Amino acid sequence: MIHINEVSNLTNTTARTLRYYDQIGLLASSAKTQGGHRLYTEEDLQKLQQIQFYKSMGYRISDIKEILTQAEWNWSAGLVKQLTYILDEQARLKEMEQMIRTLVSGIAVEEGNQEEAIQKLIKLTIQDKKRREHFKQAIFNDEELESWSNLPNMNAGTPESMEWIGLIGLLTKYHTCKEPSSPSVQNVIRRMLEKQTEEFENEDEFINKLWEVRKCPDSSEQLGLYPIQPEVLDYMERAYEIFIASNVDRDTKLGEGI
Repeated sequence: MIHINEVSNLTNTTARTLRYYDQIGLLASSAKTQGGHRLYTEEDLQKLQQIQFYKSMGYRISDIKEILTQAEWNWSAGLVKQLTYILDEQARLKEMEQMIRTLVSGIAVEEGNQEEAIQKLIKLTIQDKKRREHFKQAIFNDEELESWSNLPNMNAGTPESMEWIGLIGLLTKYHTCKEPSSPSVQNVIRRMLEKQTEEFENEDEFINKLWEVRKCPDSSEQLGLYPIQPEVLDYMERAYEIFIASNVDRDTKLGEGI
């Protein structure tokens, strides 16, 4: 006979769990010591290993109890049911992961304003996804929709998307304390334009259309884009115009030999 403490060590199962299994009739001990400690046989140990195996497959305790007690357990039907449950759980967890990633990114964009990011995420999650897709298709042609799939995503967690989020977060921070013409703001715009060229080269028409949509709060919301404060967008546009104008002036001077 094997003492409960030894079974616990051999199977990495706590004594508390073994006592619980005994109480619910899942795995009863074969005997007890004079002091009341549970004792198990080799057969009990094998049964416990079965329970652990079924748990590793995601089966609930109630299901495991049925498997062990029903001689006619239908394994084919049971496994299909379990696989369906696991796939549904994966989809649910994936959706939760994306929401968490979006919230982390939103807090970064809002420069740490958690409440603002949470409220915006709530607003995004209650949108009708089918209506959002119809609205997108009404604005962009097939070629532009392909470009849409390459846009930085708040829930992607990729280095490219995270850099975009960081840059927008900087502009959110700067718009209350720095002029659009300041070197730090212009450096952000420069990097944004570099990334735009890297990721959307020769797609100026799509980018311009997207920007016009982004500036309209209603259209932006209907497309499911993370809301950016209108004042931040205005600030970004002014900074962009300054950047373009300064580079045109520089090119003109260089062309004139100055």
